[in-house]
Amino acid sequence: AAAVLRLWEQGRIDLDAPIGGLVNPRLDRILRGDGYDTRAITVRHLLSHSGGLYDHGGDKRFVESLMTDPGKLWTREALVKLATDYADPQSKPGTEFRYSDTGYILLGDIVERITGKTLASSVRELLKLDTLGLKATWWEIYEAPPKGAESRARQFIGDKDVTAVDPSMDLFGGGGQLMSARDLATFFKALFEGRVFDKPETIRQMLWKGPHRNAHASRLGIFVQQTPRGERYWHSGFWGTYAAYAPASGIALGAVTTKQGTKPLMPLVDRLMKQAP
Repeated sequence: AAAVLRLWEQGRIDLDAPIGGLVNPRLDRILRGDGYDTRAITVRHLLSHSGGLYDHGGDKRFVESLMTDPGKLWTREALVKLATDYADPQSKPGTEFRYSDTGYILLGDIVERITGKTLASSVRELLKLDTLGLKATWWEIYEAPPKGAESRARQFIGDKDVTAVDPSMDLFGGGGQLMSARDLATFFKALFEGRVFDKPETIRQMLWKGPHRNAHASRLGIFVQQTPRGERYWHSGFWGTYAAYAPASGIALGAVTTKQGTKPLMPLVDRLMKQAP
């Protein structure tokens, strides 16, 4: 989301442009073949999870497939096709919040087509990752780990070790980037304190609240939680990661658990954020 917004502030993308002329034609055909109107779905709809796309990543059949065939190599097209195989369009574009990693796979494709570079290279350059003091941040498969970075943590779904699941299952925009918890907090702080975006209006655009249903807590690629100390900006990840920033205190937090899902983290996160000055 931040990379797309950097392209917006550079005048290289229109957030309200339909995605039909932006995504790879093969992806466009897959979507239209399942009834999606890519002339009506905009970049902003994808960013705000209001494009009506089904979320392949949240389907239990997808998770089961990872358990039964962990070595399978996935492509961007295969993952988008999976979403259309699992279900039809969920709502009309711009009418309802429905979280969808599939939409972010499409955004990843759009970024690559605009920049002419891989998503990994594009994100690193657009988000100024090499200037933020990050020590352990890289895009899986596409980039080598930085010198001195520790290996990726083991990952579990329930009691099953799924560390060996091929990273291509989450590589194209819905995920793919590896970070230490410290780097995650460092990036969130930089993002909201003006060291990633060049213009103040870009962060205001990121915090745009849409008119669609159930938009009260979601913005463009970020969530907002109302707390007694003011707003908290946050996002979690499939594998058990969480990042947050509290503007009132300037406190940023990154957290990780080796078990899929963030529920075990939240009591600790809330306690730490409440203790912040």
